[in-house]
Amino acid sequence: MTAPAYTSAPRGAGNFLPPVPVQRRWRDALRIWWREVDKVLLLLIGLLMAIGIVAVAAASPASADQLSTAKERVADFMFFKRHIVFQLMGLTLMIGLSFLNRDQARRLGILVGAVMLALLFVVPIIGEEKNGAKRWINVGMSLQPSEFLKPGFAIICAWILSWRLRDPGLPVVWYVTGLMGLIAGLLMLQPNLGDAILFGGIWLVMVLLAGVAWQRIAGLIGAGVGALGLAYVFYDNARHRIDGFLGGGTAFDQVDLAQRTITAGGWTGTGLWLGVRKMNLPEAHTDYIFSVIGEEFGLITCGLIVLLYCALVLRVLVRLVGEDNLFALLAATGLITQFGGQAFINMLVNLKLFPSKGMTLPLISYGGSSTLAVCFTLGLLLAITRRNPFLAREGGSLRDLIERKDPSS
Repeated sequence: MTAPAYTSAPRGAGNFLPPVPVQRRWRDALRIWWREVDKVLLLLIGLLMAIGIVAVAAASPASADQLSTAKERVADFMFFKRHIVFQLMGLTLMIGLSFLNRDQARRLGILVGAVMLALLFVVPIIGEEKNGAKRWINVGMSLQPSEFLKPGFAIICAWILSWRLRDPGLPVVWYVTGLMGLIAGLLMLQPNLGDAILFGGIWLVMVLLAGVAWQRIAGLIGAGVGALGLAYVFYDNARHRIDGFLGGGTAFDQVDLAQRTITAGGWTGTGLWLGVRKMNLPEAHTDYIFSVIGEEFGLITCGLIVLLYCALVLRVLVRLVGEDNLFALLAATGLITQFGGQAFINMLVNLKLFPSKGMTLPLISYGGSSTLAVCFTLGLLLAITRRNPFLAREGGSLRDLIERKDPSS
């Protein structure tokens, strides 16, 4: 019989506490985590991941057939098998991150954001080119730095905006605006208009939540419309995608194929592996997996998926009601804006209600770095929204929260 392992007890005057077994320490940490973590949020995430497994199984044969050549045949379920591996890796990463406290989540988010921003500078130089865009770096697997920069950006912006508690005179809005402009410029070099728009959306939500005067909202919206107009005039990628969305075309007609595929199955779908239109759909297992779901499982299933995403977003927002930590409020809002924004942009593209953006459907689409990045985002979100149910909170309005003095100052 082996002796139990013990942790070393802290030394100091008057310290006579016996050492604590490692096994008991882990049990206590797990018990605290289970008490504080949002179990409803975990359930919603699990449901979307389970749907993703079935959806990739349905789309995998179509994508494998398009990649097959006369000399080499790609296995029908190659993407499905890889997806299972990435889902398990992502789930492990997400659960592990959810054990962090808020300070640790903040430091990790800032570190990852800084590293990915640095990598964004070299992507146009050493990046891998796919479909005319350089967005990936080969690190043993295709890593897309912008995917991991999204949660890092939300954490960094929340951290900077929360400086107002210590010094209300700091121009924190200009700091995060400059950061967003830098990132948008780097993304346009790839080119990656879709992610640039998503970063802009995260920035807008967070600066408005941080207390920007309502009089400036019209100016911000006008500046965004103006920037999009300039992109249409001077940025070929934006012009081609918008023209293809409005008038169709041979090079940018994926959204038309997606819309026809999603409606081909009617309300109840054709059944698993019985879809036909998906065989002509590009990126069926990634960008247009929502259309595959519509063809094989029906529009009713698509509607249920939309409700799941809405429930997940609303659950986080409800969780933040009464939050008395400005950083946690801003960070969680930024992270869920990123997650929900990416999901709904993807679904709108599949419904031909938005130009093609090259975005995956979070937790459902096949992906390597994209799956890990989404799970990284949700892991930080779970960590930041952890709450002791027995701890009384001050609450109050958002203005009270912003104007409240920092007790440590």
